[in-house]
Amino acid sequence: MDDIVLIGMPGSGKSTVGVLLAKALGCLFTDVDLLISHRAKKPLQRILDEDGLEAFLALEEEVGSRLRAENTVIATGGSMVISDKAMRHLKTLGTVVYIDVPFEEIERRVTNIKTRGIVFHPNQTLADVYRERKPLYERWADLTVKVEATDGIEDTVDKVISML
Repeated sequence: MDDIVLIGMPGSGKSTVGVLLAKALGCLFTDVDLLISHRAKKPLQRILDEDGLEAFLALEEEVGSRLRAENTVIATGGSMVISDKAMRHLKTLGTVVYIDVPFEEIERRVTNIKTRGIVFHPNQTLADVYRERKPLYERWADLTVKVEATDGIEDTVDKVISML
């Protein structure tokens, strides 16, 4: 089996879906945000606060473009799609699946935008980030899984499996 690379907005459920998907498919799971934190030896938000946005994006690109995996579900950070270099590499690993959650649901789920380790510029809102990234998610996706507000995590996992 090739790898499965999950992309989508913060709050779309990539990490949670990824763990359950890996269990269902009998493969490994990797969370790129955890790899970034481990590499920097600090949480994502501290990287952003102490090192700045550009340093975070450079580290994310480095980790994403060098990732090696086999038979693995990979949950990327929401901003990974900003890096052409990283996404070109991740597409060579396997199928890129966009977890497409409506903005209203993302807004309901993400209540800690300033402390969650989300990449955004000063004065940007969550809506701005969504509008900026949605075309990037669509560009890089091999498959798009539409998630309804009423869908639970298991529903999303089932949708991914049925599309694969």
